[in-house]
Amino acid sequence: MKKILLFLPIICLFQACTNKSGTKSTTAMLNDNFNQFKTRFIEDMWKVYPMWATSVGYHKYDSVLVIPDKESRDNELKFAQETEDSLKTFKFDSLDANNKTDYRMIINFIDGVRFNIKEFKAFEWDPSMYNVGDALFYIMDNKKAPLEEKLRHISDRLAKVPAYFEAAKKNIHKPTKEHTELAIDQNSGMLDFFKSVFPDSLKKSKLNSEEVKEFNKNALAAQKAIEGFKNWLLMDIMVHDSAYFRAHDSINPAILSHAKNDSTFFRSFRIGKELYDKKFLMDIDSRYTADEIYQKALDRKAVLHKEMSDLSDKLWSKYLPTVKAPSDTLTKIKMLLDTISANHCGRDEFMQTIENQLPELTSFINTNHIIGLDPTKPLQVRKTPEYMTGIAGASINAPGPYNKDAATYYNVTPLTAYSAEQAESYLREYNHYVLQILNIHEAIPGHYTQLIYANRSPSIIKAIFGNNAMIEGWACYVERMMIEQGYNASPEMQLFYDKWNLRETCNFLLDHNIHCNNWSKDQVMDLLVREGFQQKTEAEGKWKRASLSQVQLACYFTGATEIYELREEMKQKEGSKFNLKKFHEDFLSYGSAPVKEIRSLMIKNK
Repeated sequence: MKKILLFLPIICLFQACTNKSGTKSTTAMLNDNFNQFKTRFIEDMWKVYPMWATSVGYHKYDSVLVIPDKESRDNELKFAQETEDSLKTFKFDSLDANNKTDYRMIINFIDGVRFNIKEFKAFEWDPSMYNVGDALFYIMDNKKAPLEEKLRHISDRLAKVPAYFEAAKKNIHKPTKEHTELAIDQNSGMLDFFKSVFPDSLKKSKLNSEEVKEFNKNALAAQKAIEGFKNWLLMDIMVHDSAYFRAHDSINPAILSHAKNDSTFFRSFRIGKELYDKKFLMDIDSRYTADEIYQKALDRKAVLHKEMSDLSDKLWSKYLPTVKAPSDTLTKIKMLLDTISANHCGRDEFMQTIENQLPELTSFINTNHIIGLDPTKPLQVRKTPEYMTGIAGASINAPGPYNKDAATYYNVTPLTAYSAEQAESYLREYNHYVLQILNIHEAIPGHYTQLIYANRSPSIIKAIFGNNAMIEGWACYVERMMIEQGYNASPEMQLFYDKWNLRETCNFLLDHNIHCNNWSKDQVMDLLVREGFQQKTEAEGKWKRASLSQVQLACYFTGATEIYELREEMKQKEGSKFNLKKFHEDFLSYGSAPVKEIRSLMIKNK
């Protein structure tokens, strides 16, 4: 690998000069030097992580595909060490507030690099991390580049795909069965590029015959490598889990003689409390520990159950006038929720209903002066790409800071793969009221709005090192805020918001308990279905998601809690001068930094 050089900044040691001379003070020059260091740091980082660069709209290294072998991991560790050495040349206390935050975020990043390579080691047990879908999609999605240039870059990456998956095979040792199955599904979806995207693009391009020949050669080799990796994983599952074989009757019967149950081949997807606490510390970057947030989640669950019980008493006679309310609180709430949940869109109307609700949200926000929106930034509702399926039913793909004018995609997974029973269960979960909350969360003023503001941030560090708890926390916070401001005001809306908020609260509880306390699927289903009032299909999906991720489900409740607490603190400080729209715009102006960092900046500026 090319040697990565981080040039140490030259620190000015001159004494502070008088204002009359027009010379900058030592502190000002230190901050200028740190800003220059950040620019060099980001450029060198993209050399180490070219696929990440492509995904945020930086296309200088689009032709590079890093082979995930020991050499590349050593290169990451070297980059982390050189970055830390550079940071040590700066006097932290002399940096301004913005640069102090960036300094800490860079430290958190390099700590994460070391943790992931030396301790977490997902490259050994998570086959789903080997996925070149984004590496190709974001090149094709670069609206500023000519088609021919994009295809040349893709061809260069495709040429390296066989070596990429060979390295992946060497890395994988004692994987989890859950991540292996996900990798099989996602790499199957990845093959769609070779069936439709590439052939269509080549027909439209002006590449010469030699370039087309080279592209097709590389594409064929890459396709075989992806299929080979998928089949290699499939063989591992079939050989070591005969139940999986029996569930897939299309598999070659010749393999049956090798199938057996071998629980020792796969490791558990649970990471344990020690790794969980460390990952929480780095990924969430909260001012609270995981155990402290766990207690807050338990307390919030109790509050929501009480409020939902009171709302159920208020609404009971309207929906169940001839039925006596049960004495058991949870049973009573569930009966009412089940009754009202029948109000939902049709199976084939799911995506269109989502699209239709977005203008209504925009109108409410503008009328009530909640936050400034940018009508020039497009939002496109689309079917979730095949290579991204398997974890979430709805998600946002936003342009990075280098491609700010690109479209934001609202990915929605259609219900075509569901049975009639599964589809009805899913639609009851995302009923008339909940679907509106989902759109607040994913789109307006949730992820879509926040990520537009993030791209305006003057700090490239905050824009790139987006803190997931801040990003998801904002989306959860605005759900509560919109209800408080009277969006679709009704007891029913409040009841289903409480149910939704209970889901976010339970996200933390189940994630923590699965990985730290070894909770079984039955315990999780009891929490989600009986105490969280979720439909079985939704609860099954959440169990699957928790088995494929760690700490990510904890970011919703943690981030929302910290943002809400900050808002209430600011309201108390400012009194009658507090302005909700200004708070929102000020908060988002700091980019996707950890909430604790934004909190320190906002309080310092008051």
